[in-house]
Amino acid sequence: MIRAVEPPPADTISRKAPWGRLDLNRATEEELKDLPRIGPELARRIVSYRRENGPFRSVDDLLKVKGIGPKTLKQIRPFVEVAGK
Repeated sequence: MIRAVEPPPADTISRKAPWGRLDLNRATEEELKDLPRIGPELARRIVSYRRENGPFRSVDDLLKVKGIGPKTLKQIRPFVEVAGK
């Protein structure tokens, strides 16, 4: 007999995407804010930068966002990507 599996409640799912990485060119502020060292303000800056400057070409482009330095980039690198790169 096959049983249907209920998905976990939405509030228990990690936005850090353990099964994959967040695409910096598609991620929402809500998704980005839960990354290590990001929070709501940097998430807003990331999305604003993307809107004003076009898509990120690499994860390293995050260094162009005010408030993101090498330490922050190192912390979030495992959780983000630029799709197709």
